[in-house]
Amino acid sequence: MSADPNTISPTSPENPRAKGDQVFTQPEPLRVSSESSSRHNLWLQRIWALLFVTVCATIGVLLIILPWTAKWTENPLLLMSSHVRAFALSGFTRGISTGLGMLDLWLGFWEAIHYHENPKVHAS
Repeated sequence: MSADPNTISPTSPENPRAKGDQVFTQPEPLRVSSESSSRHNLWLQRIWALLFVTVCATIGVLLIILPWTAKWTENPLLLMSSHVRAFALSGFTRGISTGLGMLDLWLGFWEAIHYHENPKVHAS
C-alpha cells in the first residue's frame, strides 16, 4: 500500500488535535551561548588546577613527614609480619617515600607557578 502524498492523515503533525485536546510538542533544546560556555570552561579549568595543586601538596607533605613519625613505626598493619615491618622501617623505604613526597610537592608547585589561562577561552 502506498500513501497519497496529497492527503493528510488525522494523526499527522499538521493536525495535532486529531487525537484529543492535548497537544504534544517537543521542548526546545537548551542552548548555551558560547560566552557562557567559555566562562564555564574557564572556571572548570581554574577549579581543576586548584584541586590538582591542593592534592599534590597534601600528598607530598604526608609522604615527606609520615615515614619519620611514630604513626609509621607503630602501625598495627606492620606488627603482623616481621618482614614487612623490617622493609617499612628501613631507611631505603623511608627515603623513597620522602623522595616521592618531594617530587609530588614539586609537581604541585610547578603546576601552580606555570598555570596560565587560554586567552581564546575567555576572550569576550
